[in-house]
Amino acid sequence: MTFQTFKFNESTSNLRMFVISLMMMASVSNYAQETSMQSLIDQSLNKLSLTMEKGSTPDAFLNCIAELKRIDAMFPDSIQPKHQMALQSLYFSVMNPHAPQTDRLLTEIEQTITKMEQMKNADQSDICTLRGFLYMVRIVQNPAQNGQRYYIDVMQYYEKALKLNPNNQLAKQLQQKFFEGMKQQTGQ
Repeated sequence: MTFQTFKFNESTSNLRMFVISLMMMASVSNYAQETSMQSLIDQSLNKLSLTMEKGSTPDAFLNCIAELKRIDAMFPDSIQPKHQMALQSLYFSVMNPHAPQTDRLLTEIEQTITKMEQMKNADQSDICTLRGFLYMVRIVQNPAQNGQRYYIDVMQYYEKALKLNPNNQLAKQLQQKFFEGMKQQTGQ
């Protein structure tokens, strides 16, 4: 074995070690980012929960939504911040259907759901649930105009969500609320 061959083998070995350690650091970094992202989301949702215990205010929801938007900007390739941002925006909108922020939020939610649909790790059951909830909020905003327009969409999205994942509790709860609301509207 010549000196050159030895040097080549040594540098290849060093390169392999470098690549392996780089991959390990990247995986640890990804894990830390995921943990960090989840802890930020949890903090934001916990603040909202504490505020709601004292009496829910629209400002608490709007602050939470703003925090979730910042988290989403920090982790643009992650689904969780988008999902939580859409969900909290829908909760705000269904409780405040005529607030000045509602129409803007609903437009943003629709864009967010469309982004989520294009992400490879997206849970299609969750996306259908969010779409159904979006149309349900549209009905709440203006039952006379939007009831007939979106009624079938709401039912189909919740049914599809539950077909994709029969254990989707949010879809079950929202579907039940929708049916209860429709019974009240029709007087049955």
